[in-house]
Amino acid sequence: MGRAVTVATCALNQWALDFEGNLERIFRSIDIAKSQGARYRLGPELEICGYGCSDHYYESDTLLHSFQVLAKLLESPATQDIICDVGMPVLHRNVRYNCRVIFLNKKILLIRPKISLANAGNYRELRWFTPWNKARHVEEYFLPRIIQEVTGQETVPFGDAVLATKDTCLGAEICEELWAPNSPHIEMGLDGVEIFTNSSGSHHVLRKAHTRVDLVNSATAKNGGIYILANQKGCDGDRLYYDGCAMISMNGETVAQGSQFSLDDVEVLVATLDLEDVRSYRAEISSRNLAASKVDPYPRVKVNFALSCSDDVAVPTCMPIQWRHHSPEEEISLGPACWLWDYLRRSKQAGFLLPLSGGIDSSATACIVYSMCHQVCLAVKDGNADVLADARKIVNDETYVPEDPREFCKRIFTTCYMASENSSQDTCNRAKLLAEQIGSYHINLNIDTAVKAIVGIFSMVTGRTPRFCVYGGSSRENLALQNVQARVRMVLAYLFAQLTLWTRGMPGGLLVLGSANVDESLRGYLTKYDCSSADINPIGGISKTDLKNFIQYCIENFQLTALRSIMSAPPTAELEPLVDGQVAQTDEADMGMTYAELSIYGKLRKIAKAGPYSMFCKLINMWKEICTPREVASKVKHFFRMYSVNRHKMTTLTPSYHAENYSPDDNRFDLRPFLYNTTWSWQFRCIDKQVSKLERKEGISLVEDMD
Repeated sequence: MGRAVTVATCALNQWALDFEGNLERIFRSIDIAKSQGARYRLGPELEICGYGCSDHYYESDTLLHSFQVLAKLLESPATQDIICDVGMPVLHRNVRYNCRVIFLNKKILLIRPKISLANAGNYRELRWFTPWNKARHVEEYFLPRIIQEVTGQETVPFGDAVLATKDTCLGAEICEELWAPNSPHIEMGLDGVEIFTNSSGSHHVLRKAHTRVDLVNSATAKNGGIYILANQKGCDGDRLYYDGCAMISMNGETVAQGSQFSLDDVEVLVATLDLEDVRSYRAEISSRNLAASKVDPYPRVKVNFALSCSDDVAVPTCMPIQWRHHSPEEEISLGPACWLWDYLRRSKQAGFLLPLSGGIDSSATACIVYSMCHQVCLAVKDGNADVLADARKIVNDETYVPEDPREFCKRIFTTCYMASENSSQDTCNRAKLLAEQIGSYHINLNIDTAVKAIVGIFSMVTGRTPRFCVYGGSSRENLALQNVQARVRMVLAYLFAQLTLWTRGMPGGLLVLGSANVDESLRGYLTKYDCSSADINPIGGISKTDLKNFIQYCIENFQLTALRSIMSAPPTAELEPLVDGQVAQTDEADMGMTYAELSIYGKLRKIAKAGPYSMFCKLINMWKEICTPREVASKVKHFFRMYSVNRHKMTTLTPSYHAENYSPDDNRFDLRPFLYNTTWSWQFRCIDKQVSKLERKEGISLVEDMD
């Protein structure tokens, strides 16, 4: 009868400009899809060149090499008898488009350019591409000779069209188009398209996965149909981790779910679905059918091929499943760990070095590395040959098999506690115990000699010796002495990263890990060019609140009991002198605000787009039970003063795993000045006027109540 169609989608760990590796992974996905009976294979957005090419899209080389890879795909026997849908940039009439190239049996069926470009947050597609603004319009695209020689075609359709096979009709969306209010699938579905495809380059953000899943399911809940989503996975060269989650949905329900976090470079989902289920679902939606009778038709590219077999009555079809979402703590454990693994293996370094202070942030970073080691051992146990080969290269042992996370951690992870005269024995003990429990190679050292030498040079040149406040010094002296300690630690971290393995008779160098959280970066509560300056930072996009919850998760799931004392200790920089042998300095006292408040400020500033006055107006209602309007005003002013004074630090912020939508990352996500008028005179005057009005109103109310 020809009603059961078998389709495949995938999540591929592509790497920007790694044309050879990308081609190999595409071939593997096609082989897997065909071996499971699929007649259509969908891949991620821009999978041939890798999504994150950025300004390399301007280069003609990127276009040339993409077509060279396409030629390899077209001429290969592996791509015969399956419709292949791949992503690459295409130059049409001197305009660059983000395209899907759909082909079958050495013939290109359609080049479909992206209609709605992602251009917010981390995305800058309008910088490199132009959207296709000609709805339901198709033009001739003249193929380059390298493709003509393979296909025998001179021109192919280019534009907004759909494919009509012998048994069904397919229409493509590309990533952002699913999120757009006027998604193409709406009118394509009304025009009889039964299978929608979406090739994505969608990155991980904490608590975001359900949004994507809901959008896919809702796309067919009102209109019926089959929705197939492919996504990139892994770190393809920058701050983002693309989190897979390939899926297939039908009539509003998920029928196949891919993993969100995985060390598998290639993951393929295959599902067999009954087209009659789509048709019967649509048949009873009268409002849909009335709208369909008036819709403008899409150009159809006829394809002499079927996604089903003629005799498929007995073919089993997939049933709906319940999507399982990770908790935020699981996301932190898995996402940054996978990102670190990609960065480590692709940078060809021998491991990581982390300045481990015994506080929550550096301990959370250490736990993420330990989680990475767990994932590596599990992947090897499950037979992942790629992970095993990468692990052997990293440790420089062709016979090595990682079986115990602690043992693997010892080989690739060095932690270093850098004590000063201001450090407590408690934090030293906490760092040492955690290092023992995760298995890292741990170093204890003291920085006092280096600090005194640097301060001694200053004193010799100027004749003045700075002192801490507790010894009669000014706040300027106090801050400078703290910064010297912090910056010495950064210099030593890089020295030990370069030479620690040399001292152990092992080859290679180590990547330095930073451990400043997103709230500290927002407030600027860090020393420029201290240990926050590193090669990469796996927690730089994660809030202090989430990190505390993650620490509790690690206690329960990894049995890291050393974390209990770390959780209970107040966060401190330990840069000021001890008082009676005890730490007197705390982060929240230094900052003049709590970490919980910082998270709220961050979300209002970035996500709610609130300036000082709007933030004040929102917070007087949010905090009306705990703060007066004048207290709220004071808090808001203090935050914006500190944020603007320290904004320059964001220009040198260590590349961090992006996990929060209120990240202050200056690279491309949070584009703001770094030289502000820190008085905010106009804005703060507006707040003061509003406070006065509210206080007068409150005073009148009190008098009326007394009467």
